[in-house]
Amino acid sequence: MKPSLNICQSCGMPMHHLSDFGTNKNGTVNSDYCHFCYVKGAFVDHGITLEQKIEKNIAFAEKKGMPREEATILAHSTLPNLRRWKGLKPLD
Repeated sequence: MKPSLNICQSCGMPMHHLSDFGTNKNGTVNSDYCHFCYVKGAFVDHGITLEQKIEKNIAFAEKKGMPREEATILAHSTLPNLRRWKGLKPLD
């Protein structure tokens, strides 16, 4: 088994290939964030709250076939621990 996967520190997406990674302002690869979250040195969803990001992740997971309850548990247990959201608590 591989040690730990490199996951996006904003949405939790596993990043396996170079094309999965976001980009810095100068066009270089950013190894912390995926290409869905971080482009040219900025967050695509700048200003989004942790609660909104959790809902966005749940909706995406459901679209991909994950049951809502499972997606909710996964989003609530993963996102608050990622670098972008560290220290923030979702509102209930």
